[in-house]
Amino acid sequence: MSYELRIACQAERYLRRLDRPAQDRIVRRLAQIAENPRGPYTKPLTNAAGSRTSRVGGWRISFAIDDDARVVDGSQSGPRGEIYRDI
Repeated sequence: MSYELRIACQAERYLRRLDRPAQDRIVRRLAQIAENPRGPYTKPLTNAAGSRTSRVGGWRISFAIDDDARVVDGSQSGPRGEIYRDI
């Protein structure tokens, strides 16, 4: 019951700038999100209907789920203080 994962260009660029261990941790979390986007490692955002977030150390991944198309759109990734400003 896997979902297709789409990552926004901004999130992908941010991921490329991180060191290798951080990249590996975030990529593993993205794989978990694609497998089960409503798993215990995610939570809904209160100010953005339909959006969820996942914590990976000091970083956050923000995403939306489209159940009809079975797609997870990863819109943002970054430090906790920055990611919630744009929502």
